[in-house]
Amino acid sequence: MLWKKLWQPEVVLMLIGGIVLAFFFVSLAVGVLQHYQITGFQNSYDVGAVLAATLSFHGAVIIAAGLFLKFHAFDWREVLGLNNDRWKRSLLLAGGVLLLMLPVMLGLKYVSEITFEKMGWPTENQKAVELFANVKSVGLKIYLGIFAVVLAPIAEEFVFRGLLFSAAKKMGWPWLAWVGVSLLFALIHLNGPTFLPLFAFALALTWLYQKTEGLLAPIVVHSAFNAANVILLLLADEFARQLPNQS
Repeated sequence: MLWKKLWQPEVVLMLIGGIVLAFFFVSLAVGVLQHYQITGFQNSYDVGAVLAATLSFHGAVIIAAGLFLKFHAFDWREVLGLNNDRWKRSLLLAGGVLLLMLPVMLGLKYVSEITFEKMGWPTENQKAVELFANVKSVGLKIYLGIFAVVLAPIAEEFVFRGLLFSAAKKMGWPWLAWVGVSLLFALIHLNGPTFLPLFAFALALTWLYQKTEGLLAPIVVHSAFNAANVILLLLADEFARQLPNQS
């Protein structure tokens, strides 16, 4: 893709550095606000804390991505791969990868959980799952659902596949591009039982990105996977509310 050939890896590192700094300072500010019990930040499930937690990284990525593309005179159509007539094939491949990876990820998660239990290690839910489950506001749940299905896949695919993977390959480090970036993707979710499934998922998304030469297919698969998880969480929440009525 032309858009990947005209930027330098050094620019990518500067961009990532800016995103990390934004995440750090927002997290620091939230900690101060929680310490002083400011309204909206009194606990991790208040509206201000939820918005900060979701936008400190992903929101910064979207803003930085827009500036990055504008600086290089590219638009999202080229990044997504919509500037050619192969987008239908990309979507077909996305559907195939999704159908293939769902049972693979479920199997890896099951094996990981069994292993953790046998080793006596805790098998806690991802922080994002706990956040969704503990938020009481219907409006915040809707926001978190939209965030998971729309904003998170776009931001994460742009960073991990569009920038980090492409930069590592461009610098002549294919193994780092494939394995290192996929490991980083799995690690940032900070959850032991989902590490292997997410690593496999990242490799599949990377293959899809390579095969289709655009972010459309990886974003679609990532979005669909997150949507399935949101639906399961909503069903579990509804089931939990119905239990007292059946006793």
